[in-house]
Amino acid sequence: MHLSNKILIGLALGVIVGLIVGPEGLGFAKKWIAPVGTLFINMIKMIIVPLVLASLIVGACSLGDVRKLGRIGGKTISFYLITTAVAVTIGIVMALIMAPGEGLKLPANATYKGKEAPPIMDVLINMVPTNVVQAMQNADMLQIIVFALFIGIGITLVGPKAKPVEAFFDGLAEVTYKIVGIIMELAPYGVFALILPVVAANGPKVLIPLAKVIGAVYIGCILHLAITYTAALKILADMSPAKFFKGILPAQMIAFSTCSSAATLPVTMKNTQENLGVSKEVSSFVLPLGATINMDGTAIYQGASALFVAQVYGIDLSISQMLIIVLTGTLASIGAAGVPGAGLIMLTLTLQSVGLPLEGIALIAGIDRILDMARTTLNITGDAVCSVFIQHSENKREQSSSVSA
Repeated sequence: MHLSNKILIGLALGVIVGLIVGPEGLGFAKKWIAPVGTLFINMIKMIIVPLVLASLIVGACSLGDVRKLGRIGGKTISFYLITTAVAVTIGIVMALIMAPGEGLKLPANATYKGKEAPPIMDVLINMVPTNVVQAMQNADMLQIIVFALFIGIGITLVGPKAKPVEAFFDGLAEVTYKIVGIIMELAPYGVFALILPVVAANGPKVLIPLAKVIGAVYIGCILHLAITYTAALKILADMSPAKFFKGILPAQMIAFSTCSSAATLPVTMKNTQENLGVSKEVSSFVLPLGATINMDGTAIYQGASALFVAQVYGIDLSISQMLIIVLTGTLASIGAAGVPGAGLIMLTLTLQSVGLPLEGIALIAGIDRILDMARTTLNITGDAVCSVFIQHSENKREQSSSVSA
């Protein structure tokens, strides 16, 4: 049986058993089943830092020239920003159509103290690590990416003398890919153990009052998949959407159950390389960058949540305020990249940008895990679409160059 089918079965069984167990059996699930999921996540986290460091250095070296690195980097960031802007807009439209906040009232004891989003200059300064070992210890992905890019560029500029250094990181990257393959064999059990306690804790009764906001986010994510990504695959990447979604399914299942783009990164890289024909040099550059700054699912969540909070408080937002939400949500996807709890800080920033009360987040907090499943799945799917697009673009460029030569 194919691994993606095994993961799907693990996910389905986790949901079914979680509904049967319910809140009454939550204690048992947390004590005996959840630790298996935690062990699976820990194994993935164990390999993330060496994987990102080695693969990104090799990817930068493989590009062979700094101008090519700049060209691919520019296309990647442009793709991420454009799709994020579309995603925020879809979130707003879904909230306008479904009106999830109408008729709901904030509980009297609901309070939320907003976290301040860091100033943009602080984000830029914090991108460059003062201590690389500490950055790796803290798994600060943005700092690791910057360091890896500098090493890759340095190796490229030095030339033949740096070949042993490149060979070391190339070997390390291959070792990490092999370890990822071993860990993935345990994925069905990890997914089952991760999803079961979540379903047991958030049974159908808990979700009914906020079903509309859950529906708005999930339908928004499905529309973004079906419209934006399908169009990008057909027009920009010349790939069948059916082939793409079949190839990326295992990574989507891991993202749905772990709610972590970083934890899913090794699987996303494996799927894009083995199933979608993306080269190691492209996937090693595009995917770690996307896992850090590309947040289409979070953008839909922001747009829908901002309108939801406005509706709960009976505040009518003008067109200009909605445009501010789109702009803020798009820029915040990079602005909060290196900060833990980026999704929450991004939502706080978005609400502040149009003067909406932060207490509204208290309503969403209870269902945040349910929403996080959809938005993380969409986030990593967007990363994979971008990698396929960049690969196709570079292939066309190489073909044009060989023809003209």
